[in-house]
Amino acid sequence: MDSHHLTRMLEAVRDGRLAPAEAAQSIALEPYHDAGGFAKVDLHRSMRCGFPEVVFGQGKTAEQIESILCAQRANGQGGLVTRLDPQAAIHLKRAFPEGEHNALGRTFRLAPPADPGPKLGRVTIVTAGTSDLPVAEEAKVTAQAWNCEVELIADVGVAGLHRLLHQLPNLKSCDAIVVVAGMEGALPSVVGGLVDCPVIAVPTSIGYGAHFHGLAALLGMLNSCSSNVVVVNIDAGFSGGHIASLIARRMGQARLDRPPG
Repeated sequence: MDSHHLTRMLEAVRDGRLAPAEAAQSIALEPYHDAGGFAKVDLHRSMRCGFPEVVFGQGKTAEQIESILCAQRANGQGGLVTRLDPQAAIHLKRAFPEGEHNALGRTFRLAPPADPGPKLGRVTIVTAGTSDLPVAEEAKVTAQAWNCEVELIADVGVAGLHRLLHQLPNLKSCDAIVVVAGMEGALPSVVGGLVDCPVIAVPTSIGYGAHFHGLAALLGMLNSCSSNVVVVNIDAGFSGGHIASLIARRMGQARLDRPPG
């Protein structure tokens, strides 16, 4: 159940098409679905937060993930799985041939059965290097799942700054930017100093020994002197894409609600 479903239910009660007791029972029973004792699928996440529950695939069997997606699909929701291993992906592609598998980003996505409407907001994903692409793809799929217009700009790190400067027209038209970088993690500060929108920095575990598996990039981003930069966890492409989408959707909705003229 999402906010639209709840509104329709309440309208049905108002119009006499649904008994209040039936509506109350539906609301009481739908907060979560017990999937065989191994998961309690949060079916009201969309109603509270605007987005369905996301399945973290790491550590789950393919059958468990399938069961969770089936529960979401049965309740009129789409589904998004992150950190999916290749064998589980093979299983899910057989179980849900209509699904979209992103092998590089390790995601699997089921589109919602209902039309989500016009895309809201514009998110751009930027990577410092090609090695950052797996994390960037996770961010991209997340933003697309949340119905944003998404562009990916790869390999524009500070070692060749002219590559980034050529992308300025695209960056300046965004509602939010996700910058994915490893090594010393300098790129978000540079991007933040060139644009007037929020920059969500995602450090990656890409680098040599003193990089400390992403810690150096994380600390560099946390110490950014660009005041519009915020930071998520190491390799957390989902978090970066999700936060950027929350911002972009608000901006997009505001434009749609703005009176003409």
